[in-house]
Amino acid sequence: MQADDSTETAIELEIAARPRRLDAFEVGRVLPAPVRRMVGPFAFFDHMGPAHLEPGLGMDVRPHPHIGLATVTYLFEGEILHRDSLGSLQPIRPGAINWMTAGRGIVHSERTPAETRAQGPKLHGLQLWVALPREAEETEPAFSHHPTDTIPELSSPGVRVRVLAGSAYGVTAPTPIASPLVYVEAHLEAGATFEPPPATERAVYVIEGELRSGDRTVPPRTMAVLRSGKGGALTATAPTRMVLIGGEPLGEPRYIWWNFVSSSQERIVQAAHEWKEQRFPRVPGDEKEWIPLVDEPKFAHP
Repeated sequence: MQADDSTETAIELEIAARPRRLDAFEVGRVLPAPVRRMVGPFAFFDHMGPAHLEPGLGMDVRPHPHIGLATVTYLFEGEILHRDSLGSLQPIRPGAINWMTAGRGIVHSERTPAETRAQGPKLHGLQLWVALPREAEETEPAFSHHPTDTIPELSSPGVRVRVLAGSAYGVTAPTPIASPLVYVEAHLEAGATFEPPPATERAVYVIEGELRSGDRTVPPRTMAVLRSGKGGALTATAPTRMVLIGGEPLGEPRYIWWNFVSSSQERIVQAAHEWKEQRFPRVPGDEKEWIPLVDEPKFAHP
């Protein structure tokens, strides 16, 4: 007799977004979490909004530093003005990918543009951090922006997929990855099935809608870490917007403190002292403010 596998699930564990405040906006912090620090090289996952503010309000993330990572910003709604210490000045709008490689050190700010602020800004999107492999941790900082029409898009009945980083389903995104990873957005009609691309570690995050795997469902603002290996199809029980992240884990643990990621605690301490002593470069056009260091580095187990 064949066993009934209707209750089998591809889900290993679930992580609910924890609410945080970012200026006037609410942010859902998913990674790092006590039960799971990273998925592949992805070390940080924030869900921003959705929010619609009164005219005059907005996001004002003052200049702050990063080392050892790449920030990946992707919006569903709204606009953010990115500035960094390389001199980059780039509006981020829905559907585009903003990829900033910190390497040995970069400073950036993220603000609501004046014209958007005056209208009453909306904001909805994701910001992720990708930890760099050890050989790339001290690389030169770099910035790249990839407009909506440069992102590969595929469709099948009931499913539309955009490959935001890495390679999946036979296409490769233009984003400059430093280690094997994948980052995919998918829109599913109710009843449609999503086949995750293979990767050593994978997780899906439901932005809106609901996914089912076996006897488990994944509600909005929840990440489901999938069991390792191939397979693990998920079914949308309602119209669903989701993303998948995954990739090869790095060869050694990563320490995360404030805005710094490194394989070395000593390197983070050094970066903290450099920021406190204002030895990082300034952000052209946004030199008057910065986020001060308010604590000394402390480390839990990576």
